[in-house]
Amino acid sequence: MPLILGTNSIKDTGYDVANSCRFDDNAYMSQTWGSSGNRRTWTLSMWIKYSGLNNCRIFSIGDNVSNTILSFFFTSGDLRFEDVQSGDYTAHFRTDRVFRDPSAWYHIVLALDTTQGTASDRMKLYINGVQETSFSESTIPSENVETLMNHTTGAATIGARAVNQSGTEFNGYMAEVVVLDGTAASPTEFGEFDSDSPTIWKPKDVSGLTFGTNGFYLDFKDSSNLGNDANGGSDFSETNFAATDQATDTPTNSFCTFNPLINAKGGNLTLSEGNLKLDIGAEAWKSALGTIALNNGKWYWEAKCIDATWWHNNGVFSLDTGDINNTSNPMNQTGYSGFYNADGGETRIDNTVSTGDYGLFAANDILGFYLDCDNNQFTIYKNGSSHVSATNLGTGRTDLVPIAVYYFYSGKGEGEYNFGGCQSFTISSGNTDANGYGNFEYSPTIGGVNYYAINTKNLAEFG
Repeated sequence: MPLILGTNSIKDTGYDVANSCRFDDNAYMSQTWGSSGNRRTWTLSMWIKYSGLNNCRIFSIGDNVSNTILSFFFTSGDLRFEDVQSGDYTAHFRTDRVFRDPSAWYHIVLALDTTQGTASDRMKLYINGVQETSFSESTIPSENVETLMNHTTGAATIGARAVNQSGTEFNGYMAEVVVLDGTAASPTEFGEFDSDSPTIWKPKDVSGLTFGTNGFYLDFKDSSNLGNDANGGSDFSETNFAATDQATDTPTNSFCTFNPLINAKGGNLTLSEGNLKLDIGAEAWKSALGTIALNNGKWYWEAKCIDATWWHNNGVFSLDTGDINNTSNPMNQTGYSGFYNADGGETRIDNTVSTGDYGLFAANDILGFYLDCDNNQFTIYKNGSSHVSATNLGTGRTDLVPIAVYYFYSGKGEGEYNFGGCQSFTISSGNTDANGYGNFEYSPTIGGVNYYAINTKNLAEFG
């Protein structure tokens, strides 16, 4: 299938999506349409980057379980749609293919036009610009049937199930959420293939489309009103959102987060806040890896201590030589590269412990990590001051990935991270890298040397 802007990188051309919105902590947006629109012909388009596989509703309408419309990802990773009226399917499908990449943005377009005489033309699904044609389940809507889209009964909800939100919330990021009322649009109205990399699907400016009576466009550019309809219609009401849920992790510039599919050393590691907050939950060694591997360039990210009673080990892991599932813990092996041990105050390189004690850190301390892949150096600052001098990672390191390893005896067992695209802790100062990317507590530049946020645009330039 065509690629999207995930861990791949392309040159900086074309339309840029400025913002996305992070959905977490039972967050959702909803509104009830004041008048009926076109219930036979419509289009739903959205870009999503999910934080984990679960029964998550990405869009829904309905007043009860017997009358509802749902678009959602299932735990297995397949995408489903169903329009249920009086307890029966009016239209529905379930994809054969599954979509499980938490590092990438997926573009979903669902277009219905039940006025079409040919059954196969009435319901179309596109993923990353290509139509899905194989389904494990499918009910084609009858000609001229009216769906629940654009119906005044029941709330239109983004990020949860309108009938019963509990347990169905979407966790992840959304961008460029659009409904066209009265138009069954092709995906080329919302995106295009990159001219230089023709397998990469990227967004287009949608502001000039015809949205219709109940159509809307959520661009998430207003952090004080994330449910704002940029098309000028009624805004969506917001539940469990804050201004900090506005993100710059977007389909045109995807940032590193932690990978929920690699829950190594003991499992049951809980990721939240867009895969930027970690909770180990019980006494054990547990670890998480970043979603972007680095081979060249200079890179920066931050971590914040939540509770001083837990062991916290941050560093970089070499995918080509290390074993993330090491039976003891990923620190105690050769080939993994470098760590700073926040409990012992030492560094470890290939399981060689430093002789110096660099000191511990306390709750609310923020560590800044400066990784120089060009010179195999790893420098750590604490609260903006040099903490651990440049640590030699050795030569020939490739595919270096940010990693966090935990062990705790008591306390919260949590860590909060900031790769620049969104934050799990409050930023009081605000610093960007030299390219203007990221939102950091401390400067990514040290000693006159620029380090950069880990995202696809910087990767295209330096990686």
